[in-house]
Amino acid sequence: MIFLKDILYKVAIEAVKGSTDIAIHNIDFDSRKIVQNDVFIAIRGTVSDGHEYIEKAISLGAIAIVCDTFPENCKEGITYIQVRDTNKALAFIAANYYGNPSQNLKLIGITGTNGKTTVASLLFQLFKKAGFKVGLLSTVKIIVDDIEYKATHTTPDSITINKYLKQMNGAGVEYCFMEVSSHGVHQKRTEALHFEGGVFTNLSHDHLDYHPTFADYRDVKKSFFDNLSKSAFALSNIDDKNGLVMLQNTNARKVTYALKTYANYRAQILENQLSGLLLKINDNEVWVRLIGTFNAYNLLAIYGTAIELGLDHFEVLRLLSELESVSGRFQFIVSNQNITVIVDYAHTPDALENVLKTINDIRTKNEQLITVVGCGGDRDKTKRPIMANIASNLSDKVIITSDNPRTENPEAIIQEMEKGVEPQNYKKTISIIDRKQAIKAACQLAQPNDIILIAGKGHENYQEIQGVRHHFDDMEIVKELLNNLQK
Repeated sequence: MIFLKDILYKVAIEAVKGSTDIAIHNIDFDSRKIVQNDVFIAIRGTVSDGHEYIEKAISLGAIAIVCDTFPENCKEGITYIQVRDTNKALAFIAANYYGNPSQNLKLIGITGTNGKTTVASLLFQLFKKAGFKVGLLSTVKIIVDDIEYKATHTTPDSITINKYLKQMNGAGVEYCFMEVSSHGVHQKRTEALHFEGGVFTNLSHDHLDYHPTFADYRDVKKSFFDNLSKSAFALSNIDDKNGLVMLQNTNARKVTYALKTYANYRAQILENQLSGLLLKINDNEVWVRLIGTFNAYNLLAIYGTAIELGLDHFEVLRLLSELESVSGRFQFIVSNQNITVIVDYAHTPDALENVLKTINDIRTKNEQLITVVGCGGDRDKTKRPIMANIASNLSDKVIITSDNPRTENPEAIIQEMEKGVEPQNYKKTISIIDRKQAIKAACQLAQPNDIILIAGKGHENYQEIQGVRHHFDDMEIVKELLNNLQK
């Protein structure tokens, strides 16, 4: 039996009406899920305010309400807890309700604009190969040892995080690798978690639809490291101009990695081919199956994390050589006509530039590079012309198309992208609203030995149009189209 008073440990309480010495059933911030004897936490979200649903929650059986302002009419027999910040309160309530499961395993948080999914997923792979029971909380999937669950957010809500961490405790999981988004940090979803370490990948233009300025975006990322404990480690990419900023105020042990700068963990790219990379990591050579400078950084972050967690460095190098690329991250196939098609999640200017530069570094220049790219609706509009500019500067042909238009008019999104195309690139750029038709056009334009990059959606297997998700998988579509062209 769980009592209300037990789940309020470390919650900053302003005032209480009613008794906290009552047995409770469950906790939730979604009034629709409330049943008899539940606790309802009223969250002020970006779309709706949970305080407007307090009455509904009570009518469904809520026995206690956590809010930042008491309702005008408090009902008899209901306990009301007024707190300073309901998001932060939710984080501690969820952790307490599930028995603070993050303290019973080694939780590593990975944050940054690009590379979070790759680093978290490959750390999961590496530690699994090393014989450990491992957990993963990522954009692509949630894994509890051997059981996979569908992911809906980069960083889930506090209740979901702690629920899965509790499952991991039950499954004997020793290590969990978790993507930490700026939204998740800002909304205090990671507040009550105990992290063994934090990893910073890089910082570039993204999420300025949510954060007022780039400085705000950076400072939210930094706050994750500021909150790490003295017993944790903070591993940062100091080739990134914000890498040292992340370490400024942390109490954690400061560790660095870099390709261009002196750091605790250093790497040099000796060979970069479509089949893989030859790296020298801290004076030891290793061949890996991933390609590109951006993946050299990701692998170095993985190496540093594994060493900080106590693994033998020769064993880590061996395991690095066995790692396979993450779904939708520089995932490629070669058709019977010798056309190489690469599907990548690159949905920020920096990520798109990294992928295109990697392809250009590897290719012979005797072939065409055809890029299919779009931008999401209801998201940061300022990056749209920048991404079209990068694509048209670094490709031989560009097809601007839809990504996930969501509630926006896809034609309007494409028009905003087109503004970034410079006059000298007009002739090599076309726009096709329908994404499948855009991919089809790329396949028809491609000649033997050409390279097609399909950017933006990566692992996603849906396209969201006017709030409805339709099945759509870039890799699935391109395989189907290439097969049809061969007939």
